[in-house]
Amino acid sequence: MSLQKPEMVARVEALAHTSVADCYQCGKCTAGCPQAGIMDLVPSRLIRLVQTNEVREAAAANAPWQCVSCLTCSARCPKLVNIAGVLDALKQISVEEGITSKKYAATVDFQKEFLRCVRRNGRTNELELVGFYKIRRFLDDFSIKAALSDSSLGPKMLVRGKLHFAPGSPVKDKAVVKRIFEKCGVKGL
Repeated sequence: MSLQKPEMVARVEALAHTSVADCYQCGKCTAGCPQAGIMDLVPSRLIRLVQTNEVREAAAANAPWQCVSCLTCSARCPKLVNIAGVLDALKQISVEEGITSKKYAATVDFQKEFLRCVRRNGRTNELELVGFYKIRRFLDDFSIKAALSDSSLGPKMLVRGKLHFAPGSPVKDKAVVKRIFEKCGVKGL
């Protein structure tokens, strides 16, 4: 007799390409995590929440957004659980479920705009990316301050050759980019 995994646990495992059931809570992931000291829930606790089908609680935490993706947790795991992948899956679920902390709304907006830019051009265009991102931030907050918060960096980047007004040419084979987005299941951008 086999027990069926709860739907949300199966979703996390599919996104992370790992089995959270393999984790036996040794704590090596948390011990090696450079961000554990500032996380509201440490990596081993997040894994335990997923194991016990408390995925929404884990996804609503700040910890997945504080992860720096150094992969130390996954590298230290004696059972080869992809802990960093689970944290990425929790971020994705938090966005899909609309439970992302307002504190990380700007991060989500930037990531969405980055993906839109890559989808349109096949690569990033810094000026387009920043322009659309700032418009999104203004519309979200209705705050000129939020939209112009780091505008003083533009001239500095321009002087150093890090900002180009002319967009680079789009990739030659946009069909490849389209297939990548379709294969990853990225929708709504």
